[in-house]
Amino acid sequence: MTAAVTTTNRPPQGGTTKLAMTAFWAILRRDILVTARGFVGFLIQAFMQPLLYLYVFGVVLPKIGIAVPGYGGLLLPGIVTLTVFLAAVQGIMLPLSLDLGFTREIDDRLLAPTSVGAIVLEKVIFATLRGLISAAILFPLAYWILGDEYLVQSGSIPLMIGIIVLTAVLGAAVGLVIGTVVPSEHIALAFAAVFTPMLFTGCLQYPWASLHSLPVFRVVTLFNPLTYSAEGLRYAMVPLSGSGAHTPSLAIGWVLVGLIGFAGLFFTLGLRSFKSRAIH
Repeated sequence: MTAAVTTTNRPPQGGTTKLAMTAFWAILRRDILVTARGFVGFLIQAFMQPLLYLYVFGVVLPKIGIAVPGYGGLLLPGIVTLTVFLAAVQGIMLPLSLDLGFTREIDDRLLAPTSVGAIVLEKVIFATLRGLISAAILFPLAYWILGDEYLVQSGSIPLMIGIIVLTAVLGAAVGLVIGTVVPSEHIALAFAAVFTPMLFTGCLQYPWASLHSLPVFRVVTLFNPLTYSAEGLRYAMVPLSGSGAHTPSLAIGWVLVGLIGFAGLFFTLGLRSFKSRAIH
């Protein structure tokens, strides 16, 4: 008599984790490939407004005497913030809103052998990469536009890169919240209602320290997460004065607290909203 042999289909140890990671990277590669195929559209979407803004306010106005010479160098950190933030937001906001819409395209990703949190993390990482790529492209373009007005110190490059990364993560987290809360047919309205006030209260065009004569408005700007990015980049990018002092700005410690705090807050809210929309 031959003893019966029982077999099971139990995956090897670590197999589940490996399968989840494989699915995660496959989804990320797909998003990167789609963006690469539409790279011209990405360039137009990411750079049209910031470059025009930089040229008009950083070149035209100083040349005709409305803005002081050197304003372009003071404006550039705000333009970097705007470019990185919007590129990250646009990389997740509308696609996610469409995925969660009537067609429920998100269900294809939910069927992947990975967790819901990993799907959200993939979208945030992809949007963050879009923001970082936009920053890498912006700097040579800004040098070409500003010419002699392009003044960026080299002594705080690690700090500058860190703030740019945090800005991209922040943009991805904000896009996550809007993409999961606002229906796709109302995205344009939400974009105008949310980002227009952020654009003008985020210290993109002016240093926070210069608002001492407007105490109420100065407090209002502190509730805008873009303020912390623009002020941090202004601290890291604008050349030191003759005495070796940084441009007056928010303390760098508060900048980091603001960026990390807002990014964590929006990511938590977006994750909860995504789970609610995607699962229920």
